[in-house]
Amino acid sequence: MKKYLSLPILCFAMPVFAQPAPQKGFSGEVSLNAGIISSTSNFNVDGDATISSLENKADSESEGLIAPLGNVAYTFGEGLKQQIYFGTTREDIAVGTLAVQLGYKHKLSSGTEVDVSFLPTVISGETWQNPYELNTPRQETDISGNAYRLQLNSISGSNFSLDLAFATTDVDDDLTAGTDLARDADSYYAKGSYRLTLSRTSFVSPSVLYIQHDADGSASSFDAYGAEVSWFNILGRHSLVLTASYTQRDYDSASTLFNKKRSDDEFSLFAAYEYPKFMGWKDWSFISFAGYGDTQSNLTFYDESSYLFAVGLNYKF
Repeated sequence: MKKYLSLPILCFAMPVFAQPAPQKGFSGEVSLNAGIISSTSNFNVDGDATISSLENKADSESEGLIAPLGNVAYTFGEGLKQQIYFGTTREDIAVGTLAVQLGYKHKLSSGTEVDVSFLPTVISGETWQNPYELNTPRQETDISGNAYRLQLNSISGSNFSLDLAFATTDVDDDLTAGTDLARDADSYYAKGSYRLTLSRTSFVSPSVLYIQHDADGSASSFDAYGAEVSWFNILGRHSLVLTASYTQRDYDSASTLFNKKRSDDEFSLFAAYEYPKFMGWKDWSFISFAGYGDTQSNLTFYDESSYLFAVGLNYKF
């Protein structure tokens, strides 16, 4: 989940306007998306295994994309105020965050919706055992870990929401372990959002966020501050979500490898579109999304960029 942990996890999305389940019992949706994704990163295991300099940017790698997404939920209790769910939630997907979750929601009498979830696979991925090794083929290894999340939505019936998370990261056979670039870490995330209604079918949601990433290596540890704004709009049967974000990361110390303290600026843009009742089919929607992200670091080795474009069909049950 890139927005939580600044890891190279892919994000997908489709627009959504959250509503409570209309009746007790099971509900859900599933979508199949196809498109293209491109990534430029020295940590991308699909890139060159052998590098000759720490001053060079990585080559761009592109590939086709097949991305199934979905979720299932069970709603129960008086007033349908409780829900157990599993999968990728619509609220997250709308702004470009892919996070498979097992969670529980409960809407309190005050109007606050409490959402507690466990994210068992969001940290999972692959990286290099030693991404800084020169003139020798680098070996792949796995990243694992778990994340735990608490969301307080519409606090006391207001338009303010809070999103908190804690995650652990473990890099298997990390050859940077024991150095100031060691990557095993604990991460803490906080995001505050406010929903501002523009019209009956349109609203804007600005957010501020903070991330504390405590890695075993001080040169891999950072504090991050960011801002995000999403615009949601419905025009007839057309739904559109546009999201822009900026995050600045300051690292704790200079590494002995670079002799310079790292600092990153990350920008991202995301657009998602949905057209329900596609081809006259009651429970089907046409969906499309596109995203672009760019990280500019004062150390060229850490410069990254990526883009994504996909279309698909979504079925709701």
